[in-house]
Amino acid sequence: MAVYKQKGSKNWWYQFIWDGKRIRESTKQTVKRVAEQMEAAHKATLAKGEVGIREKKPIPLVKDFVESDFLPFVDSRFLNKPKTLEYYRNGVKSLLAFDPIASSTLDSINASQLTGFISKRRKAKLKVSSINRELEVLRRMLRLAFEWDVLEKPGLKVQMLPGENERDRVLSSAEESRYLKATAAVGESILAAHARALDGIRGQLRGETPTQPSDPFLLRDVTTILLDCGLRPEEAFRLRWQHVQEDVLQIPFGKTENARRRIPLTQRAGALLSMRRGAHSEEWVFPAPTRTGHIEKSSLRKQHRKAIALAKLEPFNLYTLRHTCLTRWAAYMDPYTLAYLAGHSDFSTTKRYVHPQADTVRSAMERAHEARGSHSFDHSRRNGSKIGEGPDEPKGFDFSGMRWSGREDSNLRPPGPEPGALARLSHAPCLTSLPIAFTVFAELFGPIQFLSQSPDPFTAKNLS
Repeated sequence: MAVYKQKGSKNWWYQFIWDGKRIRESTKQTVKRVAEQMEAAHKATLAKGEVGIREKKPIPLVKDFVESDFLPFVDSRFLNKPKTLEYYRNGVKSLLAFDPIASSTLDSINASQLTGFISKRRKAKLKVSSINRELEVLRRMLRLAFEWDVLEKPGLKVQMLPGENERDRVLSSAEESRYLKATAAVGESILAAHARALDGIRGQLRGETPTQPSDPFLLRDVTTILLDCGLRPEEAFRLRWQHVQEDVLQIPFGKTENARRRIPLTQRAGALLSMRRGAHSEEWVFPAPTRTGHIEKSSLRKQHRKAIALAKLEPFNLYTLRHTCLTRWAAYMDPYTLAYLAGHSDFSTTKRYVHPQADTVRSAMERAHEARGSHSFDHSRRNGSKIGEGPDEPKGFDFSGMRWSGREDSNLRPPGPEPGALARLSHAPCLTSLPIAFTVFAELFGPIQFLSQSPDPFTAKNLS
């Protein structure tokens, strides 16, 4: 029904049936055209609600979304993961410090603003890896905004910068030995400094007592555990004595669910932990006067730097010791066991921690060639074996005096048969003698080229 006027009223009304219900309202308008537009608007609103169409919500600014939604989510989700919480908070702090991004709505962030942010961080002398960590926070923020229906479509696609340095440093056995000797020397120097302080002026004349070093060999013990057990540094820092069970380390926490695992202790690591248990009665395996009660990354920084200088090694961080351990394990473990001991949920992560060395690669190739009975880099000749004595050679033939080789263009796989050879073979008589067998072999795969004349290998005296 079109708009109408009631008796005695100057205003226009509209009335219609929607979903079996009568809808009648006054427009409070005296102009018929405006009243018809109001009726059409009412019908359009009902239609939108029926098909699930809602009015667009205003898109919040980045800084408002961070304060009202993103940070509360991060604080509640990663409450028990201080490193992850610190990672998100540092990223948010850097993003909000760049006003072009902080003052933009989530859907209006563009490539130009992102380029400006990257340029600013580069001028601040940040490495590519540090900038990428901040870009990851922005990417996570935009994805959550889309998942929470704050954005109707995905936001700007944030790509990581190329050229990030990967952790591929692995210590050799000689470097490990030099470094561990240096860590012990650092501990000895701490004790020597305390002894000198006791005999010094402040100790002898002023009656002052120097502070007793509580854990002079802390660096040696921590790095030994990392090298022998492949722990993440944070996992070693947060070890409690209840996690040391006989000859096994129980890791009940970590970055992922797969971080929970049991790692057997080596004899060296077990001996160090036994000595520490007798000397320290605290809850933590590596206690320290910090807010958490255990050592942190900064607790070992000076000692680690000094040990590297004493050992005359290229600088590396403590995570390198985990890489070194996993790389050595990879040569003797199947990938499933390695991923379990490393605390990884997928093999793609484990692959980043494995760095085959030159000697490991050569040994693997040697085993592969020996398993196939092939030439193994001339080592079989030096070991005294002869041609014809390999595990895959036919038995019952005397190959002495006969030297042969394949064609120069041959490889480990034999060439395919000549077209039609198999069809001719199907009509051949039964193979009753070895010469016929070798004739068929030559027709299928090409002739064998003899380097020199030799006694007939097919005579009865050469058969077993």
